[in-house]
Amino acid sequence: MRESVFRESSAEPRTQSVPLAHLSLELGHLYAEDFEAGPERLREHFAEVRLWADATRASAARRTGGKRPRVSTCFLVDDYFTRFSTPADLVPVVLAEAERAGLVIDYLARESGCAEADRLEPARSVLHRLVESPPPGSHGLRPPVAVTGWLSNGQRTPAARRAMSEAPAWQPPRETAARNHSVFMDVELWSEEEGGRRLWSCPFLAAVWQLARLGLLRHLGEPVLTPQPWTDGAFPERWDRLPPLIQLNGSAAPFSAYRTCTLLPNRFLPVEDAVRIILDQTDVDAGALRQITERSVHEGVRVPPAVAQRATYVFYEAPSALSSGAT
Repeated sequence: MRESVFRESSAEPRTQSVPLAHLSLELGHLYAEDFEAGPERLREHFAEVRLWADATRASAARRTGGKRPRVSTCFLVDDYFTRFSTPADLVPVVLAEAERAGLVIDYLARESGCAEADRLEPARSVLHRLVESPPPGSHGLRPPVAVTGWLSNGQRTPAARRAMSEAPAWQPPRETAARNHSVFMDVELWSEEEGGRRLWSCPFLAAVWQLARLGLLRHLGEPVLTPQPWTDGAFPERWDRLPPLIQLNGSAAPFSAYRTCTLLPNRFLPVEDAVRIILDQTDVDAGALRQITERSVHEGVRVPPAVAQRATYVFYEAPSALSSGAT
């Protein structure tokens, strides 16, 4: 006689799915000094971005077999490292300059939402999901990333021995998955401020942002950093009064997508290199990953197995840098 098996329903966590576009296209992620330079800097930025946005949409259409792809746009404001201006003053200028260039911003996010959003801490949650790739020949002597706050893509140069001992021969760092030669990187994920407050690094918050755009952030199976419709008209005077992620266009494609493309000035290249190292060593929610993979197959838009490969970039040289002679 077959025995009945009883389980608590709470013992079977269910992963909630999220709507998905084909592509999440980020139209900007600028620093405080870019906004302080005035509308002209934003005008230059969006004029350049428009060229690449059109090409990116065409590429997305090719991936969907010529069908019109679902593409949503987003813009990230850095209110985490520097609190400047106000949403009431800044957001209308951003939207106006984007519109001048023929662009529509569907979703606007605050970078601080990648650290704390809706009483959750997405950054700390992702930290707990980091799984370091052990370099060949390592013996577990390096403290874990949760202790050091540093994540690398290989074996660091061994530390020198103590005084009075034989000095070892210098050894170079080694990339774990090197092809012929190593490209070694060591990424700082956070620093400690006075009072013990943890200040998350720009690459780490950007990795959280990528996971949100790829629909892979979950807390107890529930989506994290979900867009809130903005119908209040005027924007508030304080950043804390603005939800972490707002939907500005009611007819927009979903915020999260199978793939992301980020359009940035080329000075962001080191940051985004670091983002990919973080994504490569993040054990994302298995249920969310399975859902997206199955849906992509059903739609005929297969995605790469590696999460980091789902994020693409276009880096351009800012016109202002060309005119000023800056590098």
